[in-house]
Amino acid sequence: EPSRRVRAVGDRALLVQCGSLEEVMDLHAELVDHPLRGQVDVLAAATTVLVVTTGRPAAARLTAELEALRPPHVARTTSRVVTLDTVYDGADLGPVSAALGASEDALVRAHSSSTWTAAFGGFAPGFAYLVSDDWPFDVPRRPSPRIAVPDGSVAVAARYSAAYPRSTPGGWQLLGRTDAALWDVGRTPPALVTAGVQVRFRPVRALAHAALSLEPVAGPAGSVPSAGGLVVVQPGPLSLVEDLGRVGHLDLGVSPSGAADRASAVRANRLVGNGRAAAVVETVFGGLLLEALGDQVVAVTGATGGLLVHRPGDAATAGGADRETPFLLRSGEVLELLAPVSGLRSYVGVRGGVDVTPVLGSRSSDVLSGLGPPALQAGTILPVGSEVTGAVGEREAVAEDDDPGRFQVVVGPRADLLPEGALTQLCSQEWRVADASNRVGLRLSGPPLRLSGPTELASEGVVRGAVQIPPSGLPVIFLSDHPVTGGYPVVAVVHDTDLDRLAQLRPGDPVHLVR
Repeated sequence: EPSRRVRAVGDRALLVQCGSLEEVMDLHAELVDHPLRGQVDVLAAATTVLVVTTGRPAAARLTAELEALRPPHVARTTSRVVTLDTVYDGADLGPVSAALGASEDALVRAHSSSTWTAAFGGFAPGFAYLVSDDWPFDVPRRPSPRIAVPDGSVAVAARYSAAYPRSTPGGWQLLGRTDAALWDVGRTPPALVTAGVQVRFRPVRALAHAALSLEPVAGPAGSVPSAGGLVVVQPGPLSLVEDLGRVGHLDLGVSPSGAADRASAVRANRLVGNGRAAAVVETVFGGLLLEALGDQVVAVTGATGGLLVHRPGDAATAGGADRETPFLLRSGEVLELLAPVSGLRSYVGVRGGVDVTPVLGSRSSDVLSGLGPPALQAGTILPVGSEVTGAVGEREAVAEDDDPGRFQVVVGPRADLLPEGALTQLCSQEWRVADASNRVGLRLSGPPLRLSGPTELASEGVVRGAVQIPPSGLPVIFLSDHPVTGGYPVVAVVHDTDLDRLAQLRPGDPVHLVR
């Protein structure tokens, strides 16, 4: 009988602790083939299965169902075998061989003669954790992760092996490299190696051709349809196309992404009469200038600050416009977003929606994985689509928060790994937003938590709002473009209703986490 514990991960997800990798794979296969009512997505990891639900009622109901579920054992058979031509010249081949007391040739023979099976995905799009009964070694990770592991790197860590689909940070030991197209959004499925697929590494002296570029294939179009569009005159510090994100691809290593402040993006669409999931422009601070190609109805929401409209042919003449209300931007006029007085992110909705090519069902830019359109640059043309669902809306009043730095958290799933007093410290002291924060995560500064237990776990699924504690003791709160798995304890999760406000915090703003 499985010894299983189900832990809450915030108010919308559950982490199922399993007794073995076999149990993980059996439970994952059952949930994929026979989804439970209220289940949105699932992600298998080394010893856990993350189950994302539709909300608190579904999570409460599914807790008991998952504890009682007894899936049948699934024989691991596959008709797919992927062979990866590999040059074994990795930077860590020598040091790992020496640490294991084996020659480099013996290590290469052991790795290339093993039959590997993809147990689960995660970490990054197309990244698969490979296991093998033939592999005799348990290889420790690097003491300090690399800032960038080259794409195509073949690596090992613990009893796993993998090939990196794109350049990402990583702490695995590099044995070699392959030029196989491990991730291609034009392919179905886009990942070359998915759960259950067998992988063989074939030693070669050299690769026949250069590795496939893994840059995003979709981006803003260069031609303008009859509906016109918006031209980026200046992009400001960072401007991206975002909608409400892509759902159901955790097993491929793809996070939901989408607008960091979902409520503001939805409100911008509602004001111009679009469907709530139409694509908008998300921009930080000020400095974004957009020129209308054809008359366009637009609305700006999110951070609080001024707007200017520059008339064509007379740069000195400018009129004002109001946020949180739709207005007409005539052809040739340029909309300028000034630096916000409060808040960080603004959202520009245009009637019809920004019409860029969807990737895995979404038009969102994901800065971590590189999926979706790239960051906007001067000269980019954003075509306008036809996602109109109703009339232009009325000006909307936005409720002010009496305590904008206060955020509710649901404790767990790994709060039990904190020493006595650390959770109280987390939820009692004032934290500040650190400068290194971005769409991936909000880094907090302040007196670090005093840690005494394990600071690293087998990788397991994480969600937006997860409060992760690295060895430094300084919390990181995951935002829209977070990785799908993490190896540090998640001790709390920000309540879903507070996540949009979290995305509007600036460096230096105070943060109070409240149980």
